[in-house]
Amino acid sequence: MTVIAFCETLGIPRPTWYRWRLAGSCVKGPWPTPAQDAVEADAKSLAASWDAWGHRKLAELKRVGIDDVPAGPVGDSTMYRALKRNGLCLPVGHTAEVRQLAGARREAFIDPPTRRNRLWQADFSEFETLGAGTWNLGGVVDYVAKVNLACTVTLTKTTKEAIAFFDAALAEVEALLGISWVDELTDRETGEIGKLTIVTDDGPCFKSAGFAAWVASRKHIRHIRTRRKSPWTNGVIERFFGALKWLYA
Repeated sequence: MTVIAFCETLGIPRPTWYRWRLAGSCVKGPWPTPAQDAVEADAKSLAASWDAWGHRKLAELKRVGIDDVPAGPVGDSTMYRALKRNGLCLPVGHTAEVRQLAGARREAFIDPPTRRNRLWQADFSEFETLGAGTWNLGGVVDYVAKVNLACTVTLTKTTKEAIAFFDAALAEVEALLGISWVDELTDRETGEIGKLTIVTDDGPCFKSAGFAAWVASRKHIRHIRTRRKSPWTNGVIERFFGALKWLYA
């Protein structure tokens, strides 16, 4: 009920109501939120299944229904508030970052390189041991030559391990060619130094500040992350791990 309707019902002027309210407690809320309460469980379920989507797309999924989430009316703002109070909203600037990464991916793959050491694909993969343990293999494969340049074995998948297998790959290039990896990127005719593009998935170790600092310290390296839950966009390294698992299964 609006203040106007409330005052008309009681037969009092609005200034009187405002004066009474000011004289009373000024503490507000928490107010009832029946609309948010009704969709909160479905909002959590949708955010867990579609963690890269914003509140508008999740609200549309709720309206049409999907999987175990029944169809039902919900506004975009209601979905946003239900996600926000559970800490499930996407961070500020997420859309801009996604568009920037998409542009970098198009630039790298629309005109794919034809020379070695211009594009590397890298990732971690889990291998189960006979003792029911798990090893994490960190591999780097050249996109053109299809040569494995590094394959480290670790127990964790941290920034330190990610940097270690890239350093190992750079060292392997220098050992194989007998020149520095920067010289390998240098055009023999123009003297221009090109870029080495490394492609990884969206794992936490590749999104960390430490890994970004490592890339920034090597100005001739560019880092691109693939789309979430899209392993086929990093297919060369995925096929390498698949071949290893088939060989040693």
